[in-house]
Amino acid sequence: MDLIARRSPAALIFIAALFLPAACGGPAPPGARSEYVLGTFCRIDLYESGSAALYDRLFTRLAALDRIFSVHRDDSETAAVNRGAGIAPVRISPELFAVLERALHFAEASGGAFDPTLGPLVRLWGIGTEHPRVPGDDEIRAALELTGWRDLILSGGSAFLARPGMALDLGAIAKGYAADELILILRETEVPRAIIDLGGNIYAWGNRAGTAANPRLTAGTGVPWRIGIQDPLEDRGIYAGILELSGAAAVTSGIYERYFTGPGGRRYHHIMDPATGRPAERTPDLLSVTLTALSAADADALSTACFVLGYEKGAALAEASGAKAVFIFADRTAAGSRGALDHFTPNGPFRLRAGQ
Repeated sequence: MDLIARRSPAALIFIAALFLPAACGGPAPPGARSEYVLGTFCRIDLYESGSAALYDRLFTRLAALDRIFSVHRDDSETAAVNRGAGIAPVRISPELFAVLERALHFAEASGGAFDPTLGPLVRLWGIGTEHPRVPGDDEIRAALELTGWRDLILSGGSAFLARPGMALDLGAIAKGYAADELILILRETEVPRAIIDLGGNIYAWGNRAGTAANPRLTAGTGVPWRIGIQDPLEDRGIYAGILELSGAAAVTSGIYERYFTGPGGRRYHHIMDPATGRPAERTPDLLSVTLTALSAADADALSTACFVLGYEKGAALAEASGAKAVFIFADRTAAGSRGALDHFTPNGPFRLRAGQ
């Protein structure tokens, strides 16, 4: 079976193409720093507040979180929990405990559309690796037997996966949590403005310099950052629309982030539906969902859950969670949860759906 990866290995890891703030405001000023951590390229721009010592502190914090959350390191806490599946609870750090608690919150709120225990399915499909494949039905059923957020038990500072073979995969929430941790440092050090880009998970801190393109957003709030949402059907850097954002996170989940093309030219993306064990398609023409929220961890988890749920149920979940969601469809239309489109301007051939 000839499976053709449609992205280079670098593009499969480097997901910063989801948002490119510099494209709307010129090249980043000198002083921004990028490092490979958390399994992706992470870029931080502190603008006039940048200093070697502060950048060192921020990236040191990211490296510490990588040692907690990575499933690709044998020495991580997450790997230890996975090794203990069905055997014994594992004592974990407050950081991992907090992330797992939040993950379980969104698992329940989404009716299981978000599930932090999809490690067996992620490994089975191999999307984002050099050897992705379409598993057989029996393989998928067997992997599904090893998933289930209700069998992740948190108690007394420990985590326990109830059945042997279960495995955590925190790729849909850990980078968001890491961004929130960096924001705590920026608050403490009184940095007035910054862009944090953790592999496409963006936190637009403070306000940018310049003149706002959308006068509705200027009164009393300063000048918002302009964040481009990638057109899922076009090359990197071509936008479906622009979000204007201040003091909040923006995270996209879409079919173009990591995928491969299988027999007959069918595209298989990496966002798994926990109910089927296959790439999510409850709204077949949905290409991407962008969530904005004050918490990057919330935006991260919700972007996955809302994509899996599809447009109507996803919009309802975003509203119930105090977040905003912009949905991009194959017919080059956009729709949003309540209030989301107040901060969104379609670009090029894109238009808002009727009734929005």
